[in-house]
Amino acid sequence: MLGFVPPLPQQPQRVPAGGHMVVCGDDTLARRLAVELRYVYGERVTLLLPPGGDPDHPEQQITQRGRAAALFGRMSAAMNRNGNAAGSTDTDTNAGIEAVRILEAPEPSDDVFEEAGIDRAAALALVYDDDERNIRAALTARRLNPRLRLVIRLYNRKLGQHLETLLDQAAALAVPGLDQAALDASTTVLSDADTAAPALAATALTGSSKVIQAGGLLLRAAERPPPRHGEVADPGLCTLALLSSTTHDPAGAEGSDISGDEGPRLLPDAASVAAAPGRGTIVLENISRADPARPAKRMGGRGAPLSQVFSRRLRWSAAGVASTVVGLAVASVLTTGYHPLHAAYLTLLDLFAMGDPALDDPPGRQIIQLLSGLAGLMLLPLLVAAVLETFGSLRTTSSLRRPPRGLSGHVVLLGLGKIGTRVLVRLRELNIPVVVVEEDPEARGIPLARSMHVPTVIGDVTQEGVLEAAKIHRAGSLLALTSVDTTNLEAALYARSVKPDLRVALRLYDDEFATAVYRTLRTAHPQARTRSRSVSHLAAPSFAGAMMGRQILGAIPVERKVMLFAALRVAGHPQLEGRTVEQAFRAGAWRVLAVDATPPADRQPDLMAAGTTGQPLGLVQDLHPGYVLRPEDRVVIAATRRGLAELLRGQRTMTRR
Repeated sequence: MLGFVPPLPQQPQRVPAGGHMVVCGDDTLARRLAVELRYVYGERVTLLLPPGGDPDHPEQQITQRGRAAALFGRMSAAMNRNGNAAGSTDTDTNAGIEAVRILEAPEPSDDVFEEAGIDRAAALALVYDDDERNIRAALTARRLNPRLRLVIRLYNRKLGQHLETLLDQAAALAVPGLDQAALDASTTVLSDADTAAPALAATALTGSSKVIQAGGLLLRAAERPPPRHGEVADPGLCTLALLSSTTHDPAGAEGSDISGDEGPRLLPDAASVAAAPGRGTIVLENISRADPARPAKRMGGRGAPLSQVFSRRLRWSAAGVASTVVGLAVASVLTTGYHPLHAAYLTLLDLFAMGDPALDDPPGRQIIQLLSGLAGLMLLPLLVAAVLETFGSLRTTSSLRRPPRGLSGHVVLLGLGKIGTRVLVRLRELNIPVVVVEEDPEARGIPLARSMHVPTVIGDVTQEGVLEAAKIHRAGSLLALTSVDTTNLEAALYARSVKPDLRVALRLYDDEFATAVYRTLRTAHPQARTRSRSVSHLAAPSFAGAMMGRQILGAIPVERKVMLFAALRVAGHPQLEGRTVEQAFRAGAWRVLAVDATPPADRQPDLMAAGTTGQPLGLVQDLHPGYVLRPEDRVVIAATRRGLAELLRGQRTMTRR
């Protein structure tokens, strides 16, 4: 049964006239994406949700449609407040555009897509939590509208690559002569887990570094505290963000898009930085060529060393028996005058009870034979123990490791679902020691933890003794990434009671709840670092950018805002084309970080958009601020969500002309 209810009752519902965006999903990412497209990019959006309650909050009897309507209402009110603020750059540019149109249907079938106007739509996002459902819907949508831009959420990377190739081929066959640029952007497969994992992993690191790989470049940023009185802060290559004025206030809160002047300010100009000496900053420290991706490392090497196969007591016992055999062989040489090799041979025969009795030999030889037999009796239980420990070690190798005794300064990771698994891989790529806590022994990431030899504790984190088994009292950070907000909060509170200065990062969805949690934890533990992150909030900008035909190369959280990094061709962007690097900078919107200096004829197709390496890039520190951006140039930019939306709108305006 189809039906729709507009989230803002005062705006009339209408069937889309064409060129709109369709979002299909069953969790918070779908709602966040609809908000991003409607209130940031100014697009008309149709949101398709399943009927019934919210799977992310089964304990609350709130329908998907009701929760989405409430979110759109809060966002609209916030944008109206920002729009009335003098000098605000976050005004709502969607005047006259109808609200998000909400449909309800259990499956995205042909009839449902027809109701959503898929044949007239510009782009479709399929962000269901089930990969199979997304694939079925993508095949149906491509058949109904070959020109449709598809953005698909898939956890399986290899399957995603094959599906992207298949759907692009289908589009090329259905629409002969399709422009290559349009074909490159016709299908994009993304994973919210892959998008959010780097930012989540960064919150657990000891330092404040932020590393972004973008278009073959490695961008290193760092969070710096406010300079002391009389000191001048090092701006690095440029200042990417000013942190909230309440960042270092124990009763303060992380700033978001609705925090006003007291919140974080992205991409400020030099005057704004100079006028805010009491604020912390995030500065760009270095830009370099990115190295090839390193595989995730195991916590214990490729094979099990001798110390993990045999216990320390057994090794000492074996050393004692070997010393006894050597001593007996030396004594045999001294007492009998035999050759050392012959004496050692006789000693081993006596040790294994294989030699003849020394009845006619001198007393010294007889005594050595008796002592060798006694040593042979000690060797038998030693061999049995070695066999048993070997089998035990082999069994342990195929099972989960327990946290070692001397482990300290590690990261305790709660949850091995889609997000936790990707974060685990990221932490191991950085060679960060990790202990995992997971309630379900059949969870998605358990085989990966086993193969990487990551210590794992199976148990409910809310039960007593589970965090202690993960050595929480000696840990450096806690990453609570389960899908239940209350579980993450309970684990964080208990961990702080055990170790008050523990760094904590929680996965929370609701902004108001996250703000309350942040303030409470900061007040109770002002010296400890606390962060709250929303996976959908981190991932939604990348999905929205893909729907607009542009792949987001990376994103970093700045408190509860997000800064994006994207690759653009200068041609078609009047805000960039013909301007110098210095003139192209717009405070609070975008900044050029790097320029591709490769001649157009030598470039690989869509090199920077694909995030591959192998071509030389001109770096921003090598460019004079007066360098004029040419239409054939390609640039890597840092941008706010609204800044990127403005750039893309400007490109579409030029294209229509």
